[in-house]
Amino acid sequence: MGTHVIKMPDIGEGIAEVELSQWHVKVGDLVVEDQVLADVMTDKAMVDIPSPVHGKVIALGGQPGEVMAVGSVLISIEVEGAGNLKESAAPAPVKEAPAAPKVEAAVESKPAVAAAPRPAAVCQSPMVAREADERPLASPAVRKHALDLGIQLRLVRGSGPAGRVLHEDLEAYLAQGRSNASAPAAAAYAQRNDEEQIQVIGMRRKIAQRMQDATQRAAHFSYVEEIDVTAIEELRAHLNEKHGASRGKLTLLPFLVRALVVALRDFPQMNARYDDEAQVITRLGAVHVGVATQSDVGLMVPVVRHAEARSLWDSAAEISRLANAARNGKASRDELSGSTITLTSLGALGGIVSTPVLNLPEVAIVGVNKIVERPMVVKGQVVIRKMMNLSSSFDHRVVDGMDAALFIQDIRGLLEQPATLFVE
Repeated sequence: MGTHVIKMPDIGEGIAEVELSQWHVKVGDLVVEDQVLADVMTDKAMVDIPSPVHGKVIALGGQPGEVMAVGSVLISIEVEGAGNLKESAAPAPVKEAPAAPKVEAAVESKPAVAAAPRPAAVCQSPMVAREADERPLASPAVRKHALDLGIQLRLVRGSGPAGRVLHEDLEAYLAQGRSNASAPAAAAYAQRNDEEQIQVIGMRRKIAQRMQDATQRAAHFSYVEEIDVTAIEELRAHLNEKHGASRGKLTLLPFLVRALVVALRDFPQMNARYDDEAQVITRLGAVHVGVATQSDVGLMVPVVRHAEARSLWDSAAEISRLANAARNGKASRDELSGSTITLTSLGALGGIVSTPVLNLPEVAIVGVNKIVERPMVVKGQVVIRKMMNLSSSFDHRVVDGMDAALFIQDIRGLLEQPATLFVE
């Protein structure tokens, strides 16, 4: 028997160190070739580290949350033969994934090495025993759902990627009447003294760092404008009725992307990046629109490249593709970087007003609030109109307040008179 040492690979882009986000194996586990061993976090995305060999894990090189240098020992695996202990090598090809990856490996037939355990099937018992201090993988929404139901999450078997507990796992747990007798559902007015400590690592750490950096470095100011979207909503409904079956349904987002493209022709200073160390503003002709997207691991911003050259349906298809890729953990680093201006929307939960944080080094971000019907005075008559606010933020070091207001007013005019979106 020998030892195969896997070093932290060079992921590229001049990255010298990465954060170890999560292990998918532990000491003593049998692994197979191409099985995902760990997730590491770069500045832009989560990356899977696969195993290049079959064998048994004998040592782990770090703990989740630890920052490790490229070339440092990541994991040691006992293998048949001499191994590579004297000359360690990085595992070949690394698969990108900005969300928690699937750990199921393609099991090949190899002598004397047992296949790694496969993820639990949904049909198995929804209850599982974990250590009291073991924290299962689950999104914040699932954790709140479990708390509301009075369920101890560590008792629920997860059927998602890497054993992540999903909403349907909670329902399956309840359906079998397995709720923990020692922890009944809390009464509405019962005192509570429980605490939960959550380590800020991986994507959540990167988000926190970027948000803190943005608010400390940029001189934020926000501007809010009310927009009558009745006409554009009527156009959207008409286009969906006429072409939805053949071209796909349109949401409001591709119209907003088109409005950005047209308005930026007169306000190129908004489509820019500011290097505050070199004191250089770079205005770009290409409009690469970042579309803020919520995923289980946090906020991501996939990029619709060259929005200036896309039709409504082309933009809609690309927005949908990128959003699905981000939520499913399949967006690449290139798809998550390079934006020149960002569009952020909470959809139906958009509220009345928001103050979005800039996506540095960009100098403008346009925030979309929810559409509501309100009585408005039009030509002396009170009528019901569909109204929506745009809550946008700018970097006051680069963008003057008057220019920001005129830019948003231009977008307002385009959306209220949607034919102007397509007049060249």
